[in-house]
Amino acid sequence: MLLAARPEGLVNETNFTLDDTAPIPTIEDGEALVKVRYLSIDPTIRGWMNDAPGYLPPIGLGEVIRSGGIGEVVASNNDAYPVGATVFGMLGWQEYAFTDPHAPLMVVPEGVDPTWALSVFGTTGMAAYFGLLDIGQPQAGDTVVVSGAAGAVGSVVGQIAKLEGAARVVGIAGTDEKCAWLTDELGFDAAINYHRENVMVRLNETCPEGIDVFFDNVGGEILDAALAHLAMKARVVICGAISQYNSDVTEGPKNYLSLIMKRARMEGFIVLDYLDRFPEAQLKMFEWVLGGSIQHQEHFVDGLEHAGDALNLLFSGENSGKVIVRI
Repeated sequence: MLLAARPEGLVNETNFTLDDTAPIPTIEDGEALVKVRYLSIDPTIRGWMNDAPGYLPPIGLGEVIRSGGIGEVVASNNDAYPVGATVFGMLGWQEYAFTDPHAPLMVVPEGVDPTWALSVFGTTGMAAYFGLLDIGQPQAGDTVVVSGAAGAVGSVVGQIAKLEGAARVVGIAGTDEKCAWLTDELGFDAAINYHRENVMVRLNETCPEGIDVFFDNVGGEILDAALAHLAMKARVVICGAISQYNSDVTEGPKNYLSLIMKRARMEGFIVLDYLDRFPEAQLKMFEWVLGGSIQHQEHFVDGLEHAGDALNLLFSGENSGKVIVRI
């Protein structure tokens, strides 16, 4: 699927071209051909569609939509990728992909569910792990608040915080069902439905001693509310700003002076900066998941032609957990 026009707001069918006539490519020496099975749908894809600078260059018009994916090697002239191996990497919104020596693929170990390799053991799980532990640096007894808490990253962040000894973990989500899932099944101490509750008031009630770690996936008004409730020496982790990705004008935080008054720190990060440390985090996540300490959900959408609809789910909040397109 190719980018035909840059979107304004949510994506729609006019932004993409689906070419179903292209032949299956052949490989040369050192290459491997991958049949794409699953696509990772992440908010950052929407940002890559804009003609704006970022940590990766924007997707060019006429280029395949960039995204992570899982696939099966179906032909190979490269011993690193034997035929039949399951691999993970930037495969893109397409049915077949070549290996790229500048962006090597990771072979998924046998016995690991391939969709888990996209979610809890993939970039979303890694973002939760490194964002919270390296940037947020939670301490025993802390109050941790997570926005976008029912999403693939946020739900894992809250569970890790509890495992690390947080006294209170509060999640912010968009429906009563999601809030109930956070408290009843994932062990969050409280949850706030931002659609029907006053977030400022509820943060006062649920975080009486202030917020020690705020893990932000949303930005905008939710970030402002959290900044107004920081505890002394708080850490604010900026993982994403999903409320801003479809807007032409990005709104910055209005309550940033709280960072001065509370001697707090706000820091962003990109999970790709931690690629060389993925194995250490994946081993720990494997232990937690198999031990039942961390739960996770996947939300499947079938068909490459519905990848744009799947992306929009992240912004409408209609998904439950990690969004994956099944090709």
